Amino acid sequence: MSAKKARKKEQPAPDSGSPIGAALVVGGGVGGIQASLDLVSLGYRVYLTDSGPSIGGVMGMLDKTFPTNECSMCILSPKMVEVASNDNIEVITLADVEEIAGEAGDFTVTLRVRPRYVDVEKCTGCGDCTAKCPVKVPNPYDAGLGITRNIRVPFPQAVPGAAFIDPATCRYFTKGKCGNCVKVCQAKAIDFEQKEEMRQLKVGAVILAQGFTPFDPRLKPEYGYGVFPNVITSLEFERILGANGPTSGHVIRPSDGKEVRKLAFVQCVGSRDCLVNRGYCSSVCCMYATKQSLIAKEHLATVEPTIFYIDIRAYGKDFERYYQNAAARHGVRYVRGLVSGIRERQRTKDLLLRYLDDSGCMQEEEFDMVVLSIGLEPPRGLTSGLGVGLNEHGFLQSDKFQIFQSTREGVMVCGAAQEPRDIPDTVTLASAAAARASQIIHAGRNTLLTRTEYPPERDVKGEEPRVGVIICRCGSNIGGFVDVPKVVEYARTLPGVAWAEERIYACSQDAQEWIRQKVREHGLNRLVVASCTPRTHQPLFQETLRTAGLNKYLYEMANIREHCSWVHMQEPEKATRKARYLVRMAVEKARLLEPLQEGESEVIPRALVLGGGVAGMNAALSLARSGFPVYLVEKEEELGGLARSIRISQKGEDVQAYLRDLIGQVEKEELISVFLGHRVVDIGGYVGKFRTLVRDSEGRESLLEHGAIILATGGRQHRPAEDYLYGKDERVITQWELEERLEEEGAEAPRSVVMIQCVGSRDDRRPWCSKVCCTEAVKNALAVKERWPQAQVYVLYRDIRTYGFREDLYRRAREKGVTFIRFADDVSPTVNNLGVKLQVAVKDAALGGETVYLDADLLVLSVGVEPNPDNGELAPMLKVPLNADGFFLEAHMKLRPVDFSTDGVFLCGLAHAPKSIEESVAQAVAAAARAETVLAKDRIITEGVVAQVDESSCSGCRTCVALCPFEAITFDETKGVARVNTSLCKGCGTCTAACTAGANRIQGFRFDQIISQIVAASKAWND
Repeated sequence: MSAKKARKKEQPAPDSGSPIGAALVVGGGVGGIQASLDLVSLGYRVYLTDSGPSIGGVMGMLDKTFPTNECSMCILSPKMVEVASNDNIEVITLADVEEIAGEAGDFTVTLRVRPRYVDVEKCTGCGDCTAKCPVKVPNPYDAGLGITRNIRVPFPQAVPGAAFIDPATCRYFTKGKCGNCVKVCQAKAIDFEQKEEMRQLKVGAVILAQGFTPFDPRLKPEYGYGVFPNVITSLEFERILGANGPTSGHVIRPSDGKEVRKLAFVQCVGSRDCLVNRGYCSSVCCMYATKQSLIAKEHLATVEPTIFYIDIRAYGKDFERYYQNAAARHGVRYVRGLVSGIRERQRTKDLLLRYLDDSGCMQEEEFDMVVLSIGLEPPRGLTSGLGVGLNEHGFLQSDKFQIFQSTREGVMVCGAAQEPRDIPDTVTLASAAAARASQIIHAGRNTLLTRTEYPPERDVKGEEPRVGVIICRCGSNIGGFVDVPKVVEYARTLPGVAWAEERIYACSQDAQEWIRQKVREHGLNRLVVASCTPRTHQPLFQETLRTAGLNKYLYEMANIREHCSWVHMQEPEKATRKARYLVRMAVEKARLLEPLQEGESEVIPRALVLGGGVAGMNAALSLARSGFPVYLVEKEEELGGLARSIRISQKGEDVQAYLRDLIGQVEKEELISVFLGHRVVDIGGYVGKFRTLVRDSEGRESLLEHGAIILATGGRQHRPAEDYLYGKDERVITQWELEERLEEEGAEAPRSVVMIQCVGSRDDRRPWCSKVCCTEAVKNALAVKERWPQAQVYVLYRDIRTYGFREDLYRRAREKGVTFIRFADDVSPTVNNLGVKLQVAVKDAALGGETVYLDADLLVLSVGVEPNPDNGELAPMLKVPLNADGFFLEAHMKLRPVDFSTDGVFLCGLAHAPKSIEESVAQAVAAAARAETVLAKDRIITEGVVAQVDESSCSGCRTCVALCPFEAITFDETKGVARVNTSLCKGCGTCTAACTAGANRIQGFRFDQIISQIVAASKAWND
């Protein structure tokens, strides 16, 4: 047991009658992990259950994630370890919920916990039992492609990192003999006497995050899955690409191990297919096929990927750019065509694909391997004992606008259990669900938490440096290109190194205890880890060092993944040599490291929300209902934002009625102070202590003090200028103007309505997809047919992007007689005014580019969403970045979608990117949850790596004051020297670089430390 876990003190139980200050999270994928971490940060005890032997979910099986191509496990594993090491999160694996009884604030949950037959507290994960187990089984972690043993640790970074036994194939249970694992287990962790148990938990709220079930492609026999060995699923191919997968990342086919040259992806297998009762779109398949194509080319340069698709649904933030780059820069071939069947050549096992091309002609093409992009189905067991409703597709039913709220009060939903979703949307919904749970049980905050006490920090002053060096193999992710044993051998020769070893996955849970043991065993007083990026892993290893009794800043990291293995894949010798340089540099700096002290800063338990649209109002209400006062600042004279222009949601809900109710709730909420007609003049301060100056139209100013900021500044509708005669002819309108006309009494019935998509989106000036336009067009097309059944409605499009359940609308529109005509990306429709009517000419891609002429009584432009022009003014005030498109740039696209790198500032809604109303609401409540993690604390711990001014050397030139991007430096007029506010300082080093006197220094990056690294690099080069 670690020193950290050995010292925890129970807090007093909650008062009788108060809501229970604990929550249950069902499902240990990325959604469940995020919800758990948010809840515990908000002051609640968490029980995290999973039906499998480890948390991690499907994300733990992925090789990389789109659109950043980051290693999936590299960004997930630190989160898993954070869950495992938190004393206030209890992980319960092999558990299924039998019943949720009671009501919100006071639930009794009955769990059925299956036996693991291994004592988790005793098991060290050594693998001796696995090596001696005679039973071979398909490896679920490798999607059944690889072979493993019955008793095993589920995967290297598993949490808990203990082995488990499957009784269905274990010889001890099936034949009453064997027991090899018992004989070899030195820890005596094997326990065949474990029994299934029923366990009851008392919680105040429940979050359902069970993820999804992959579609079984055997239901599509025309594709030959399970018959032809070289037809595999996308999840199986993901494992083939994985560095720790069955082929160690080599792109070879199952039948003969031959390298793949021609690779085909078949889209919509188990999606958009009513024949197998999966009429919805699974949302992620187009993008993961694109990602897998790029990663396959990264692993094997000669591979030629082809993606057969119906519509490319690259609708998310930066998705369109990712897709376009795949085709234009990386040679991924996209073929629009429906694959009707696959045949196999018996001798070679090559595959023949039959498909209809653009012109409707049947084609056939040969490939080495085919990947079926399978869809997402609802998780199994949703109906048993949960007391929640399901929708027509079998997913968890949710509120129309608050999609994280199930049909049962106190039970929230998130992720793909509610609707097929990608990782950032899942993480967003997880935080939103945590916020909603906090609203319900906030009176029980901090009543059930245990308080962690770290071991005393060892004083290393005066000691000779004893540096420990860990070189992470990270499967073939690093070890496939860097000769890790050679780097370890080299590290052992370096001055000051007392111990050096390699580790397969240094970020895994069991590795953290191993590191603590090595620190104690070898008397280490410095630590170097050569592995992945410090951006995701530094906090994990610093925390491990602190729990080992050392100051967390006695740690240095060498990034041998991004700096070596990833950039020198074709040059393993150079990658190894460079890794040695980096390790030597890290060791030299580590020898000179000194303990740094962190500061504390009080928190003002009040928030500022900028923007009074749907997102801003929901964020403000969420915080207020959790007990925190809120300033809500809106530059217009009324609340509502862009939603004032929308009449009906894609689910058929009255948006204006919802908006009136929302505004009424805000106005009645005593904890919300609304500032209408106010603009931000200046923002100062830092996390926990911000000061914002706002001014109204008459010049009156108000100074607002608060601990966190949420940006909900919205976007704006693209104004098409004179595109397609807009503004010149009153018959040319936008989709939102059409909604108004549909509500007008006595509006003249049009005989023909033509809609043009992608006006102000997916072009050279606005390369992003605006996400909502296709759904808006299909929704309004149905509304036109409902009001004027005789009207002919035409939708001219490039791709119809009705992702998720929006596909139901698209299908209904076709059934109602709406005509969809596709035009090529580079040939837009043209419009001519013929007086009595408008004539629209479009080159129909389905007819080989033949021009079709349509008469239109009404021409409707589906205009895109643009960033708020105010973003450019707010960004420098808040020290937050914008992306290339002008939207605010989040801290991490996958795991921190509503956070900024600037602490205490969060974002949501159209300020982040184009999205629907319900998605804006979810992101707003998620941002409130993240802000609440700040406001719920009495004090904020400030960073130790900050600037420090040597007053004896400071010349008082004030250069650093002018240059500091965070305004952390002021000038002391009395002493004539610069002073650093450590709560504002981010340790960027701008001041240090500019200081000609050498008075301004960054703690942990002293001049002598940096010089030592430079000298080490030059010496290593000459070795």
